[in-house]
Amino acid sequence: MADTFTTRTIDVTTGTTETVHDLTDACASFLREVAAGRDGLLNVFTPHATAGLAVIETGAGSDDDLLTALHQILPADDRWQHRHGSPGHGRDHVLPAIVPPHATLPVLGGRLELGTWQSVVLVDTNRDNPQRQVRLSFLG
Repeated sequence: MADTFTTRTIDVTTGTTETVHDLTDACASFLREVAAGRDGLLNVFTPHATAGLAVIETGAGSDDDLLTALHQILPADDRWQHRHGSPGHGRDHVLPAIVPPHATLPVLGGRLELGTWQSVVLVDTNRDNPQRQVRLSFLG
């Protein structure tokens, strides 16, 4: 049985362009405060119908490649039945089916256990909502 459950919501400004926003430092900072060297799980969740979370490499072009792939899978055009907001906004509501709004990650010794090139990112293609929230929860 876990000794502790701690949760916190952080605010993220994603702006008015499609973005892959790195949350890794925020996750590590949260764990430094609450995990106290324990093993457990970090759950990352965004309560938005038009954003998702991914674990990918960033800074070497993979973040842009992800947005390019999403454009190919989910074009921002008028094919979508959900039609308020910016043109093609309906595809933003399909995004969480492909890039889910949650991720659960291992924590060992109070530290996020990611691979060498892995980062935790918020994927936001919705240009109409520049303010996002992300909930970080540690169970350990």
